[in-house]
Amino acid sequence: MFEEPNRQDVSAVEEVALLTREFLLKADCKTSFGDIDEALLWSCEKRAASLAATLACRPDQSPVWIFGYGSLMWNPVFEAEEVASGRLEGWHRAFCLRLTAGRGTVSTPGRMLALKEGGSTSGLAFRLPEARLHDELELLWKREMITGCYLPTWCELELEDARKVTALVFIMDPRHPLYEADSCRSTIAPLIAQASGPLGTNAQYLYSLEQELGKRGMQEDALTRLAAEVRALQQSAAR
Repeated sequence: MFEEPNRQDVSAVEEVALLTREFLLKADCKTSFGDIDEALLWSCEKRAASLAATLACRPDQSPVWIFGYGSLMWNPVFEAEEVASGRLEGWHRAFCLRLTAGRGTVSTPGRMLALKEGGSTSGLAFRLPEARLHDELELLWKREMITGCYLPTWCELELEDARKVTALVFIMDPRHPLYEADSCRSTIAPLIAQASGPLGTNAQYLYSLEQELGKRGMQEDALTRLAAEVRALQQSAAR
């Protein structure tokens, strides 16, 4: 008997199929992710300057790690020599970034994940190859810094084997025009339930994140409740 695939598994596959390394390498940031306000769009030169400034603050010559707490966990795109579970203290997940491209539009905005101050976050740490460091980071900047909404920050992580490493973490810039202070469930659930764009639906992202955290034993009660509410809203709308 044919068994219908789990909706969360399907959403994760769709995410990987849409946002690939090849897609990012060829993508025109002005058009590939949707209609981005040109006033917000960062040029290639601005992204390059941001990357150079970040590397200039590199604490030492130890390996560069990237901390993934959202879609980087299941679809990193960049190449890594080592992947390990890790914990970041002082920051927590929050859907505090207004999503007007990618998985949302200006007319039907969604919410994207970022980090806000306080608490802690479990995720995956990726050690980048030094020989290809700049190329991999350029690709990452093209993915994460289209509008410069994050602050790439060097933070200490504790890995699952108790090692302490310094990693680059993309933290929400609260001064950015797309920052939304209100990220409570009652506010963001209806937005996530409805939003969609060139890269798929906002809900797909949330369900993929819920699945990934569950698979790795990193469940967060607040995120589980949010996903349940979004499902309920979608089911109600489909009746």
